[in-house]
Amino acid sequence: MAELMRTSNPALNERVFQGEGAALGEAMTLQGTVNKTGILLICVIATAAWTWNIFMHSRTPQSVLPLLGLGAIGGFVVALVTVFKKTWAPVTAPIYGLLEGLVLGSMSAILELRFPGIAIQAVSLTFGTLVVLLLAYRSGMIRVTEKFRLGVIAATGGIAVFYLVQLVLGFFGVHFVAINSGGAIGIGFSVFVVIIASLNLVLDFDFIETGVRVGAPKYMEWYGAFGLMVTLIWLYFEILRLLSKLRSRD
Repeated sequence: MAELMRTSNPALNERVFQGEGAALGEAMTLQGTVNKTGILLICVIATAAWTWNIFMHSRTPQSVLPLLGLGAIGGFVVALVTVFKKTWAPVTAPIYGLLEGLVLGSMSAILELRFPGIAIQAVSLTFGTLVVLLLAYRSGMIRVTEKFRLGVIAATGGIAVFYLVQLVLGFFGVHFVAINSGGAIGIGFSVFVVIIASLNLVLDFDFIETGVRVGAPKYMEWYGAFGLMVTLIWLYFEILRLLSKLRSRD
Protein backbone atom coordinates (compact mmCIF):
# COMPACT_ATOMS: atom_id res chain seq x y z
CA MET A 1 0.00 0.00 0.00
CA ALA A 2 3.01 2.30 0.19
CA GLU A 3 2.50 3.42 -3.37
CA LEU A 4 -1.07 4.55 -2.85
CA MET A 5 -1.66 8.16 -3.75
CA ARG A 6 -1.24 11.04 -1.36
CA THR A 7 -3.52 14.04 -1.34
CA SER A 8 -3.65 17.25 0.63
CA ASN A 9 -7.34 16.75 1.31
CA PRO A 10 -7.34 15.51 4.94
CA ALA A 11 -10.24 13.20 4.12
CA LEU A 12 -8.46 11.67 1.15
CA ASN A 13 -4.85 10.84 1.82
CA GLU A 14 -2.54 7.88 1.50
CA ARG A 15 -3.28 6.61 5.03
CA VAL A 16 -6.98 6.12 4.27
CA PHE A 17 -6.58 2.69 2.68
CA GLN A 18 -4.08 1.45 5.25
CA GLY A 19 -5.71 -1.27 7.26
CA GLU A 20 -8.79 -1.32 5.03
CA GLY A 21 -7.56 -4.16 2.86
CA ALA A 22 -9.45 -5.57 -0.09
CA ALA A 23 -13.17 -5.98 0.15
CA LEU A 24 -14.42 -9.39 1.28
CA GLY A 25 -17.89 -8.69 -0.08
CA GLU A 26 -18.83 -6.00 -2.56
CA ALA A 27 -15.96 -3.74 -3.63
CA MET A 28 -15.83 -0.02 -4.28
CA THR A 29 -16.77 0.95 -7.84
CA LEU A 30 -16.46 4.15 -9.82
CA GLN A 31 -20.17 4.23 -10.68
CA GLY A 32 -21.07 3.66 -7.06
CA THR A 33 -18.89 6.57 -5.97
CA VAL A 34 -20.43 8.82 -8.62
CA ASN A 35 -23.92 7.87 -7.39
CA LYS A 36 -22.98 8.62 -3.78
CA THR A 37 -21.51 11.96 -4.82
CA GLY A 38 -24.82 12.80 -6.48
CA ILE A 39 -26.70 11.96 -3.28
CA LEU A 40 -24.41 14.23 -1.25
CA LEU A 41 -24.94 17.04 -3.74
CA ILE A 42 -28.70 16.68 -3.31
CA CYS A 43 -28.25 16.89 0.48
CA VAL A 44 -26.18 20.07 0.16
CA ILE A 45 -28.57 21.69 -2.31
CA ALA A 46 -31.65 20.82 -0.20
CA THR A 47 -30.53 22.57 2.99
CA ALA A 48 -28.83 25.37 1.04
CA ALA A 49 -32.09 26.15 -0.77
CA TRP A 50 -34.03 26.05 2.52
CA THR A 51 -31.61 28.45 4.22
CA TRP A 52 -31.55 30.69 1.14
CA ASN A 53 -35.36 31.01 1.23
CA ILE A 54 -35.32 31.88 4.94
CA PHE A 55 -32.86 34.71 4.34
CA MET A 56 -34.58 36.03 1.24
CA HIS A 57 -37.87 36.32 3.12
CA SER A 58 -36.36 38.12 6.10
CA ARG A 59 -33.50 39.98 4.37
CA THR A 60 -31.63 40.04 7.68
CA PRO A 61 -28.44 38.04 8.47
CA GLN A 62 -29.74 37.39 11.99
CA SER A 63 -32.37 35.03 10.57
CA VAL A 64 -29.74 32.60 9.30
CA LEU A 65 -26.80 33.15 11.66
CA PRO A 66 -27.90 30.34 14.04
CA LEU A 67 -28.16 27.95 11.07
CA LEU A 68 -24.79 29.12 9.77
CA GLY A 69 -23.20 28.46 13.17
CA LEU A 70 -24.87 25.05 13.45
CA GLY A 71 -23.72 24.08 9.97
CA ALA A 72 -20.15 25.27 10.45
CA ILE A 73 -19.57 23.67 13.86
CA GLY A 74 -21.65 20.58 13.19
CA GLY A 75 -20.10 20.06 9.78
CA PHE A 76 -16.60 20.29 11.21
CA VAL A 77 -17.37 17.76 13.97
CA VAL A 78 -19.07 15.32 11.58
CA ALA A 79 -16.17 15.65 9.13
CA LEU A 80 -13.70 14.71 11.88
CA VAL A 81 -15.86 11.73 12.88
CA THR A 82 -15.97 10.59 9.26
CA VAL A 83 -12.20 10.86 8.86
CA PHE A 84 -11.54 8.76 11.96
CA LYS A 85 -14.48 6.37 11.50
CA LYS A 86 -14.53 5.66 7.80
CA THR A 87 -16.96 2.77 8.22
CA TRP A 88 -19.56 5.32 9.42
CA ALA A 89 -19.34 7.26 6.14
CA PRO A 90 -22.64 5.89 4.74
CA VAL A 91 -24.37 7.73 7.63
CA THR A 92 -22.05 10.64 8.43
CA ALA A 93 -21.38 11.73 4.83
CA PRO A 94 -25.04 12.67 4.12
CA ILE A 95 -25.23 14.41 7.53
CA TYR A 96 -22.12 16.39 6.59
CA GLY A 97 -23.74 17.40 3.30
CA LEU A 98 -26.90 18.58 5.04
CA LEU A 99 -24.94 20.63 7.59
CA GLU A 100 -22.64 22.21 5.03
CA GLY A 101 -25.66 23.15 2.96
CA LEU A 102 -26.75 25.40 5.84
CA VAL A 103 -23.43 27.26 5.66
CA LEU A 104 -23.41 27.40 1.88
CA GLY A 105 -26.98 28.68 1.66
CA SER A 106 -26.50 31.30 4.37
CA MET A 107 -23.26 32.74 3.01
CA SER A 108 -24.48 32.67 -0.58
CA ALA A 109 -27.73 34.46 0.28
CA ILE A 110 -25.99 37.15 2.32
CA LEU A 111 -23.54 37.89 -0.49
CA GLU A 112 -26.29 37.66 -3.11
CA LEU A 113 -28.14 40.50 -1.43
CA ARG A 114 -25.04 42.67 -1.71
CA PHE A 115 -23.83 41.41 -5.11
CA PRO A 116 -26.83 40.21 -7.18
CA GLY A 117 -25.99 37.21 -9.36
CA ILE A 118 -22.84 36.23 -7.47
CA ALA A 119 -24.22 32.87 -6.26
CA ILE A 120 -25.05 31.51 -9.72
CA GLN A 121 -21.67 32.73 -10.98
CA ALA A 122 -19.88 30.87 -8.18
CA VAL A 123 -21.90 27.69 -8.77
CA SER A 124 -21.25 27.81 -12.52
CA LEU A 125 -17.52 28.36 -12.07
CA THR A 126 -17.27 25.58 -9.46
CA PHE A 127 -18.96 22.93 -11.59
CA GLY A 128 -17.27 24.22 -14.73
CA THR A 129 -13.91 23.74 -13.03
CA LEU A 130 -14.93 20.25 -11.88
CA VAL A 131 -15.91 19.16 -15.39
CA VAL A 132 -12.83 20.64 -17.09
CA LEU A 133 -10.40 19.08 -14.60
CA LEU A 134 -12.17 15.72 -14.73
CA LEU A 135 -11.90 15.68 -18.52
CA ALA A 136 -8.26 16.75 -18.35
CA TYR A 137 -7.51 14.01 -15.82
CA ARG A 138 -9.33 11.29 -17.73
CA SER A 139 -7.65 12.28 -20.99
CA GLY A 140 -4.18 12.17 -19.42
CA MET A 141 -3.54 15.89 -19.91
CA ILE A 142 -2.93 16.18 -16.17
CA ARG A 143 -0.82 13.43 -14.63
CA VAL A 144 -0.63 12.93 -10.90
CA THR A 145 3.12 12.61 -10.44
CA GLU A 146 4.99 12.63 -7.15
CA LYS A 147 6.12 16.21 -7.70
CA PHE A 148 2.56 17.26 -8.51
CA ARG A 149 1.26 15.68 -5.30
CA LEU A 150 3.98 17.20 -3.15
CA GLY A 151 3.48 20.64 -4.69
CA VAL A 152 -0.28 20.66 -4.08
CA ILE A 153 0.15 19.22 -0.58
CA ALA A 154 2.71 21.87 0.36
CA ALA A 155 0.62 24.73 -1.04
CA THR A 156 -2.57 23.51 0.64
CA GLY A 157 -0.78 23.06 3.94
CA GLY A 158 0.59 26.58 3.69
CA ILE A 159 -2.87 27.99 3.04
CA ALA A 160 -4.30 26.07 6.00
CA VAL A 161 -1.58 27.38 8.32
CA PHE A 162 -2.11 30.93 7.09
CA TYR A 163 -5.88 30.75 7.67
CA LEU A 164 -5.30 29.35 11.17
CA VAL A 165 -2.79 32.09 12.03
CA GLN A 166 -5.14 34.73 10.65
CA LEU A 167 -8.00 33.36 12.77
CA VAL A 168 -5.93 33.34 15.97
CA LEU A 169 -4.47 36.81 15.40
CA GLY A 170 -7.94 38.13 14.65
CA PHE A 171 -8.90 37.53 18.29
CA PHE A 172 -6.11 39.95 19.24
CA GLY A 173 -7.19 42.63 16.79
CA VAL A 174 -4.59 41.82 14.14
CA HIS A 175 -6.12 41.70 10.65
CA PHE A 176 -4.58 41.12 7.22
CA VAL A 177 -6.38 43.93 5.45
CA ALA A 178 -4.47 43.68 2.17
CA ILE A 179 -5.17 39.95 1.84
CA ASN A 180 -8.88 40.28 2.57
CA SER A 181 -9.55 43.41 0.53
CA GLY A 182 -10.42 43.86 -3.12
CA GLY A 183 -6.98 45.21 -3.95
CA ALA A 184 -4.40 43.58 -6.19
CA ILE A 185 -2.83 41.61 -3.32
CA GLY A 186 -6.17 40.33 -2.05
CA ILE A 187 -7.36 39.28 -5.50
CA GLY A 188 -4.01 37.69 -6.32
CA PHE A 189 -4.13 35.67 -3.11
CA SER A 190 -7.69 34.48 -3.82
CA VAL A 191 -6.76 33.46 -7.36
CA PHE A 192 -3.86 31.43 -5.97
CA VAL A 193 -6.10 29.69 -3.41
CA VAL A 194 -8.73 28.90 -6.06
CA ILE A 195 -6.05 27.31 -8.24
CA ILE A 196 -4.78 25.16 -5.39
CA ALA A 197 -8.31 24.12 -4.39
CA SER A 198 -8.97 23.17 -8.02
CA LEU A 199 -5.83 21.03 -8.20
CA ASN A 200 -6.99 19.18 -5.10
CA LEU A 201 -9.87 17.88 -7.22
CA VAL A 202 -7.33 16.11 -9.43
CA LEU A 203 -5.84 14.38 -6.40
CA ASP A 204 -9.33 13.40 -5.28
CA PHE A 205 -10.02 11.83 -8.69
CA ASP A 206 -6.80 9.87 -8.38
CA PHE A 207 -7.70 8.74 -4.86
CA ILE A 208 -11.07 7.39 -5.98
CA GLU A 209 -9.52 5.66 -8.98
CA THR A 210 -6.94 4.05 -6.68
CA GLY A 211 -9.64 2.82 -4.32
CA VAL A 212 -11.48 1.17 -7.20
CA ARG A 213 -8.26 -0.37 -8.51
CA VAL A 214 -7.23 -1.95 -5.19
CA GLY A 215 -10.74 -3.24 -4.48
CA ALA A 216 -11.50 -1.12 -1.41
CA PRO A 217 -14.61 -2.01 0.66
CA LYS A 218 -18.00 -0.81 -0.53
CA TYR A 219 -18.36 1.83 2.19
CA MET A 220 -15.33 3.60 0.72
CA GLU A 221 -17.64 4.82 -2.06
CA TRP A 222 -19.30 7.04 0.54
CA TYR A 223 -15.94 8.05 1.92
CA GLY A 224 -14.59 8.92 -1.52
CA ALA A 225 -17.73 10.95 -2.27
CA PHE A 226 -17.37 12.69 1.09
CA GLY A 227 -13.75 13.66 0.38
CA LEU A 228 -14.65 15.00 -3.05
CA MET A 229 -17.49 17.01 -1.50
CA VAL A 230 -15.09 18.55 1.03
CA THR A 231 -12.93 19.86 -1.82
CA LEU A 232 -15.90 21.05 -3.90
CA ILE A 233 -17.35 23.04 -1.00
CA TRP A 234 -13.96 24.57 -0.27
CA LEU A 235 -13.56 25.51 -3.94
CA TYR A 236 -17.05 27.04 -4.04
CA PHE A 237 -16.39 29.24 -1.03
CA GLU A 238 -13.02 30.39 -2.39
CA ILE A 239 -14.60 31.26 -5.74
CA LEU A 240 -17.38 33.10 -3.91
CA ARG A 241 -14.77 35.01 -1.96
CA LEU A 242 -12.82 35.91 -5.10
CA LEU A 243 -15.95 37.11 -6.90
CA SER A 244 -16.96 39.25 -3.92
CA LYS A 245 -13.53 40.93 -3.97
CA LEU A 246 -13.84 41.58 -7.69
CA ARG A 247 -17.39 42.93 -7.37
CA SER A 248 -16.41 45.21 -4.47
CA ARG A 249 -14.08 47.06 -6.86
CA ASP A 250 -17.00 48.14 -9.09
